This record gives sequence, C-alpha cells and structure tokens, in this order.
Amino acid sequence: MTIDNFTRSRRLRRTSNIRKMVSETKVSVEDLIYPIFVTQGTGIKKEITNMPGQFHYSVDQLPEAIEEVVSLGIPAVMVFGIPGTKDLRGSGADDPEGIVQQGVRQIKKDFPDLTVITDVCLCQYTTDGHCGLVIEGEVVNDPSLERLASIAVSHAEAGADMVAPSEMMDGRVLWIRRGLDEAGYQNVAIMSYSVKYASSFYAPFRGAVNSAPSFGDRKTYQMDPGNRLEAKRQVAIDLEEGADILMVKPALSYLDIIRDVKGTAPLAAYHVSGEYAMFKLAAKNGLIDETAGMVEILTSIKRAGADLILTYFAKEMAEHLLKDSIGHSNNSTGDKLKITDNRINSTDHIKNCREFG
Repeated sequence: MTIDNFTRSRRLRRTSNIRKMVSETKVSVEDLIYPIFVTQGTGIKKEITNMPGQFHYSVDQLPEAIEEVVSLGIPAVMVFGIPGTKDLRGSGADDPEGIVQQGVRQIKKDFPDLTVITDVCLCQYTTDGHCGLVIEGEVVNDPSLERLASIAVSHAEAGADMVAPSEMMDGRVLWIRRGLDEAGYQNVAIMSYSVKYASSFYAPFRGAVNSAPSFGDRKTYQMDPGNRLEAKRQVAIDLEEGADILMVKPALSYLDIIRDVKGTAPLAAYHVSGEYAMFKLAAKNGLIDETAGMVEILTSIKRAGADLILTYFAKEMAEHLLKDSIGHSNNSTGDKLKITDNRINSTDHIKNCREFG
C-alpha cells in the first residue's frame, strides 16, 4: 500500500450534511430586511417594470403583502414611499398623512412585532429629485438638516422602530438623533447609510420611486467609488454622531469596504436594485441558475462581514432557507412537514426550521 503525501480536503466536502456541518458562513432569515414600496391610491399592486418580482403597494394592500413577509420569518422591512405630489421643500416627506407615515401605521397596526425601518431622504418628494434642499442650483447641506430631522421624527410618530437616513448630508445623524431625543423618541434607532457610493446600480430604484435628479448628479454628496479610506472616516463620524447600525451601499461591488468597516458596530449592506435586476435578467435568459446564484451572492455579502442584508431577494431567500431546513430536518429526524406554496403552514414549524438555517 502506498501512502500518498497530500492532504485530502475533499473528505469534508463528501456529503451535503458534512458540508453544512463545516460551513463557515451561513445566511439566516434573521439577517434579511425586505424593502417595500408604498404608493398613493387604493387597490394597487403593480409590478415594477425594471425590478421583476417587486411591486408598488397601496396602503390597503399592505396587510396581504406583509403577511407573506411575516409568514416567512423575515424580521424587518424597509419602507419607501412614492408620494402623489412633489414640491421644492419635499413637504410630503414629513407630512403626518404622508405615504410613508400611512404605511407605517398600517403595518404596525397589523403586525406590531415586525421591525419597521423607514428611509429618510428628500429625493422622492422634491421636484428636483435631489436628496437635500436645492437653493440657487446647489444642493445645500445645513438647511437640509432640519428637514431631515423633521422627517425622522414624523416617521417615529407614525410608529417606526428605526429610521435610516440615506441622503449623505454632513451632520445628519447628529441632527436626527437630537431631533428624535427632543421629541421623546430616545428608543428609536438610527441605521445610517454611512458609506453610500455614487453608483450606477441605483438606476432601477430611481425609476421605481421617480427620484432621478432633474439636473446634475449626486456626486457632490455621495462617495467616490474609488475611495476606500474615506469609508472608514464616514463610519467613525456616524458612530460619534449617534448611529446605532451602519450600512454600506451598494453591497456586491463593495465587499472589500464591508470587510474594512466590519467590527465597529452592527453592519448592514444593501444589495441594491441594479445588482438585483441584472441578475434577474441573466437568470430569465437562462444564463445562470437563479437560486444557486442568489445564495452565492448573499453568502458573499455575509462572508464579507455584513450582519444584516437589505435585499429584494429577501422573500425568495427565506423560502429557500425554509425548504432547505425542512429537508435537513426530514433527513435528520424523519419529521414530515407539510409545505404549501413553498411556505410552512405552522408557526411552530417555522420556528423549528429557522433553528436549522
């Protein structure tokens, strides 16, 4: 017998169960945040053309949409609003009867335990489509801060558990934290878009919420894609100003940045609309296996260091995790769980399966 002088790494890749046992990175349903779009009107559930599988929902359609999210065990949603009217100040953004405020109240009424996060920005609400106030053709920083704080407070009043400023104005975390505290919302957390690059991958989202700028671009306030050290500075600033959770956006093209800023606070990463849409298009044309590719992408984001992942794949990933967990449970214990429409009927079964995720 000849003893081969090499290491047999394949022993730990031999079966599916062994591979799962030694897997270093596992995405769980608790990692997922589902972005949802709320629009004016009634009876509306309309697919977003450039984001297959994503929809505009009117407030009256939210209960059914959120029921699906909750049934899959997804712990949080990020709410984006599409207002009926716009003006220079973005007045609809902090209107107590604004579209986000209505949506938050509806969600929290029906699903009080679901964590509701709201996007804080002006771009959907202003006629110019910029993320801060525009004066004489310039996006002005300091006058925008009071508006952003007011928006955050209005979201908290509606019942939001967490606000997420995305506009990249300097000082906004400090102003929002102060505004929330002074209004009595000390327990409302801030998830800051701390590291948000001026990316081409936002295009489908801007179409979905009609927020493309009417002039210029956003490079005077969003970050240069070539900058790495700046990300660390931005994270430090936001933590000092009071951010509870940090975010890197986009995720897939900035895995190195996620790794760089990991460890300073809970970290989210946003797998954005362009990253989602181009993958969906490739899968539709048979160029890639959709489920395998989705899992690989989200695993890479988790492996890079993200604790939380905002993704339009949240529901599909949750379904995959549940199905995979059921298969593991059946193989391990012989339990027979009934699946209908790729979801589990029993709340107890959901809890059991999530433990295997």
